[in-house]
Parts: sequence; structure tokens; C-alpha cells
Amino acid sequence: MRWERLTTREIQDLPRTIPVIVNVAAIEQHGPHLPLDTDAVIGAAFLDSLEARAGDEVLILPQVKVCCSEHHMDFPGTLSIGHRSFLDYVGAILQSVVRHGFRNLVIFNSHGGNQAIGQVLLEEFGASHRDCRIVMLTWWRLAGPEISQIRESGFAGANHACELETSLMLHVDPASVRQPDHLPPMSYVPTHGWANADMILPARGALFRSMAEMSDGLGAVGDASLATAAKGQAIIEAVTEQLLAVVRDLSVASSTADLKTEGD
Repeated sequence: MRWERLTTREIQDLPRTIPVIVNVAAIEQHGPHLPLDTDAVIGAAFLDSLEARAGDEVLILPQVKVCCSEHHMDFPGTLSIGHRSFLDYVGAILQSVVRHGFRNLVIFNSHGGNQAIGQVLLEEFGASHRDCRIVMLTWWRLAGPEISQIRESGFAGANHACELETSLMLHVDPASVRQPDHLPPMSYVPTHGWANADMILPARGALFRSMAEMSDGLGAVGDASLATAAKGQAIIEAVTEQLLAVVRDLSVASSTADLKTEGD
């Protein structure tokens, strides 16, 4: 169900145990072959798939498209907001949801630059709303083991505008992929061994690098040449399965808690 497509009375009549999910995405450069809205398109596709499976088990909020992309600002077209703005804006949306009585909240992330600040929001909001269950999920971490079986690229091949994201776009929005028969080959500028990472294989530590530094100015990091629409479909299915499990876990936990409260 889509929050914005319901009437106020329909919202009023919903069970307050239903999980409410918001996708935080990005409008930023994705190399020479993918559009600026790639993270938003991918995030929306996952939630479309979830809605098809879950139906009225989940309530989906309007997408937050422009988020934290400062590390991409060397490339024209990228839009970015500051971390404090993210906390204030997304936090205000969640606060609105809570004021209407909902207590199961899911932040679903489809952009790497939102991971750290999303975790801060999780901690801040969760600590100040102890009666809520708030979850943060990033799609490639949520289905990491399954995606590891889908990918063909080696280490660093899955990063940005890479095998994974390009596969998803070939499946979800193939017309938006530029020159699909000539996708960029492997591109990654390594750094200290403890700071090298990709989407599925995290580093031992963190080192700030701009996307221009990581990609040697290309804007794409990883191996887009291995992308296929079939892989994109498989990733959609894997992530959807895990999302559905989280949604149902939250619903069951809330129902059990309600029964215990009534019994007391």
C-alpha cells in the first residue's frame, strides 16, 4: 500500500502494527552509462516488488530522492544535502508517522552515502522513541550472501555504477542505460589494503575518498561490463525475499507484544 494514495480515513483504519517503510535514495552521477536517478529507480523497483508480494502487509511512504552525495559533487548533475539536513528531514517524516500511531518503521537505503548518517538516525530516533521498532536496511547488505552467488566480478567489481547497479538498471529500466553493448570495464583505484572495499566485501577500516579519486575521474567503480538483465532480476528477487522477511518479523513481534500487554 502507498501512503500517499490512501485517504485520511483509510489511514485511520489501518492496524498500527503494520510496518511503514521509507526509501532514502540519491540523485547523483553514475558514470557515463547510467542516469542520475539510478539509486532512486533501483530503490523504487525493490519496493514495487515488495508491494507486489506483501500487499496490505506493508505501508510504503513517498521516496526521499535527494540525500547525501557530497563525495560525488565533482561530477555535474549531482544533488546533495548535508548530514544535519538529512537527520532533520527524514527524522521529521518518521516523527509524523509515529504521531499517527505507527510503531514499526523501516528506513530502506539504496545509496552508499546514506549508510553512515542513516545509522545515526537509527540511533537517535530509536533512543528517543523507545516504544518504536526502527530498522535500517541497505539493499546490498540485506541480501549480501545471495548477491555473492549472483555476481561474477572479483573484489572491487561491485561498487558504483558497477556490475550490480548496471544489472538492475538493465532489468528495471533498460532504455536508460547508455550504450549497453559497450559498458565500462573494470575501474577501481586501490588504496591502503585495510581501506579497500566493495559493496559486498567491506574493508577493515574507513578512509574518506571522493568518487573522482576512487574512479580516476570516470565516475564508475567496479565492472559494469559483466552486467546482465538476468542478474538484475535475480537481485530484485533476492532483496525482495529478505525485505519481506523483515516486514513479517516486525508484524509478528508487534502482534505478540500486543497480546502480552492485553494479558497483563
